[in-house]
Amino acid sequence: MTFIRQTILSLIAVAAAVFLWITYVPAAMPWLERVGLADLLGIEATAELQDGGQGGFRRGGATSVVVAEVTEGRIGDRIEAIGDGRAVRAVTLRSEVAGQVTEVIHSENGYVESGDTILRLDSAAERIALERAEILLEDAQDEADRLAQLGDTGAVTEVRLREAQLGLRTAELAVEQAQYDLGQREIASPIAGWLGVIDVAVGDRVSPQETIATITDRSEILIDFQVPERVVSMVTVGKPIEARPLGLSGLALEGEVAAVDNVVDRGSRTLRVQGRIPNDDDRLRAGMAFSVAMEFPGETLLAVDPLSVQWSSDGSYVWAVRDDKAVRVGVTIRQRNSESVVVESADLTLDDAVVIEGVQNLRPGADVSVSAGTRTDGAEAQMTNRARL
Repeated sequence: MTFIRQTILSLIAVAAAVFLWITYVPAAMPWLERVGLADLLGIEATAELQDGGQGGFRRGGATSVVVAEVTEGRIGDRIEAIGDGRAVRAVTLRSEVAGQVTEVIHSENGYVESGDTILRLDSAAERIALERAEILLEDAQDEADRLAQLGDTGAVTEVRLREAQLGLRTAELAVEQAQYDLGQREIASPIAGWLGVIDVAVGDRVSPQETIATITDRSEILIDFQVPERVVSMVTVGKPIEARPLGLSGLALEGEVAAVDNVVDRGSRTLRVQGRIPNDDDRLRAGMAFSVAMEFPGETLLAVDPLSVQWSSDGSYVWAVRDDKAVRVGVTIRQRNSESVVVESADLTLDDAVVIEGVQNLRPGADVSVSAGTRTDGAEAQMTNRARL
């Protein structure tokens, strides 16, 4: 009895395995037909298979399936490049004259306004020169006024009056020169921005053109990067860009193209582009590296639900429902994402609906019944083709 029981259980297991194989393996049905087991098992072949075509098998009523509409999908071209950031404006503060530092007004890394004095040099000699020039100007002014009064009476010649006016003007220019020389003893910021590290201290002696500090206006960051020549015609000022600082993971910033060069580099076949991004929270610094991305529209193809795409030894395909029949349609996948798959196919159209649930029970030519769960809200797929420089 034990042997019989084990035999019966084995037969049941084999029958279940065969049933599952016939149900879920598409290649099982043609094989059963060729070896003559289809009739033995009571499975009816479709007319297409009986005529030598790609047919299927029916076990009864129509197969219930859920379908989704075929939509349009656009393959976008996404260009990514590495660029260097710099402040929208930056100046190197230098001394125009030689002198000893007597006072440092602003501390390092502080924000300064345009015209703020950064440091002062010794100015005793310049102040003396200014005072002397002012005394001479006052004397020249008195002389010119006195001769002007005498000139009204005819007691002074025109030549003498002219000499007095010339002396007055010379004295005025001497005062202006003395004021300019005194002003050179104060080194001021030409722009508003952030003051960098000051390289001198009180008591140091600076020489002409010696670097004092760098001042940067980093309210915006400019990024220089290169794009391939195939997209040159599509890069315009104002085009949106996405920039990600390589040193700050997870931070994505929106910006735009600020300038486009007019010459393609012959060696790299690339074009220089300058992007601009805001730096409102002051997290970015000049000199940082950025990954810059730009997207360009591509060709429009068909898009299907990812669940509809199946695979076989012949490649990828979908099940289309036409006249309540399942039709196997081969497709070539161009791009895919979580919401849709962009495909190429000579036999698939926008009027088709593809099966997304119930595909395991389908055979070519099988009767299908579309269930109430059909999806018809397919949105246009936006795909990306990444090209890293």
